[in-house]
Amino acid sequence: MYSKIVSLFILVVLFVTCKPNPFTGKNNLNFVSNSELFPTAFQQYDTFLKENKVITGTADAQRVKAVGQKIKAAAEKWLNANGHQGYLKDYQWEYNLVDNKEINAWCMPGGKIVFYTGILPITLDEAGMATVMGHEVSHALANHGAQRMSAAQIQQLGAVGVALATGNQTQEQQQLWMQAYGVGSQVGVMLPFGRSHESEADKIGLLLMTIAGYNPDSAISFWERMAAQKSGQSPPEFLSTHPADATRIAAIKALIPEIKVQASKVLDIKN
Repeated sequence: MYSKIVSLFILVVLFVTCKPNPFTGKNNLNFVSNSELFPTAFQQYDTFLKENKVITGTADAQRVKAVGQKIKAAAEKWLNANGHQGYLKDYQWEYNLVDNKEINAWCMPGGKIVFYTGILPITLDEAGMATVMGHEVSHALANHGAQRMSAAQIQQLGAVGVALATGNQTQEQQQLWMQAYGVGSQVGVMLPFGRSHESEADKIGLLLMTIAGYNPDSAISFWERMAAQKSGQSPPEFLSTHPADATRIAAIKALIPEIKVQASKVLDIKN
């Protein structure tokens, strides 16, 4: 009885919290509003900057800001061209370069961006930086952070359902069921969910960098450099939150002709 109630509750939550996203065209699970998420993200970003060495005044730091502003402008052009004016009204864009050897960059919900110095030798030039910037910004534009939080809460509700459904079994049997649920929901749902977000960010990022004036073919070179620095040490794709390098590069190559057409349509419209 309890498990049926939990299952019904999960279905109701899924139905009432699916929200359309203009960049993906999908109704995505999302019951974390920007008004809840953004202030927390902004606070965490400020804390991060205080605890890390932010580089200012250098050519690289200025390039991060310049590329970021171009990608932001590209997103606004796309939204205006597709009737979504005002979608970014609550965003507070910020672009910072941080002294860190890790090969990484990220964008928090609401447009707060960090590039680590460790990724600069792989971005190599402004087009490579635009590839990364477009990809990371796209995670925020597509509300991937809120979706992951929502999915994690649903996963926890599912665990409650399993616990209730197996309440009359032995402790050992309950543990086996919970372990099976944990592995199954992670490998079968959460990891593929993450890989789908990466693919969405690749596609949206390609579009944004092209609208911003960069050649999307440059993205292929960047991801090839990223793959080369890993020296084949990535986990199997089905155990990863990211697509395999070969999968990603092949998908990008296939997308580029379509992306160029879409970008040209936006650029033909006066913004």
